Amino acid sequence: MTRILIILVCFVQALTMYAQTADEFLETGNAKYELQDYQGAIADFNKAMELMPNDARAYYNRGNSKYALQDYRGAIADYNKAIELNRDDARAFNNRGITKIAVQDYQGAIADFNKVIELTPNDASAFYNRGNAKYELQDDRGAIADYNKAIELKPNYANAFLNRGIVYIQLGNKDAGCLDFSKAAELGEGKAYEAIKKFCK
Repeated sequence: MTRILIILVCFVQALTMYAQTADEFLETGNAKYELQDYQGAIADFNKAMELMPNDARAYYNRGNSKYALQDYRGAIADYNKAIELNRDDARAFNNRGITKIAVQDYQGAIADFNKVIELTPNDASAFYNRGNAKYELQDDRGAIADYNKAIELKPNYANAFLNRGIVYIQLGNKDAGCLDFSKAAELGEGKAYEAIKKFCK
C-alpha cells in the first residue's frame, strides 16, 4: 500500500511539473508575441503543445501569431483546433471571424461573429466586426444596424462611427455620414478627417 502511495505521489508531482512547463512556454510565447517576435512565439507555443496537446490556449495564441505573420490559413487552422477544444471561447470565434474577413470568407465570418454575440451579447466589437463583414457583402442596411448596436454598447467607438458614416455616404445620406465622420474625428480617429475633406465639402 505504501509503495502504491509513493508511486501516486510521484505521478502527481510529474503531472504538476508537466503542466507548469507548458504554462511557462505559454508565458514566454505571449511575451515574445508582445515584442512582435512572432516566429519565436510560435516556437514556444509549439513546445507548449508538445507538453499539453489538448490546451486550447496554445492553439489560440499560435493562431494570433500566424495571423500577425499574414499566414491566414494557418491561423484559421489553429483557431479551428482551439474551438474544437473549447467551444465556449468567444475570443477564438472572434479572431477566426476577423481572419475569415482577411481571406474574403464573409459569410463564414458572420457565422463566427454570430457565435461571439451568442456567447458575449454585450461585446461591441463583435457587432462592429459583423457589420464590416456585412458591408463587404453589400448588405448596407445590415451593416448600419450592427454599427448602431456597437455604438449603443460603446458610445465612444470611433471606428464604428467612421464605418457607419461611410455606409451612409454610399447610401446617399450625406448629412448622416458627415455627422458620423465629425463624431469619429472628435473621438480621435485620424481617418475621419480625410473622409470629411473628401465627402463633406
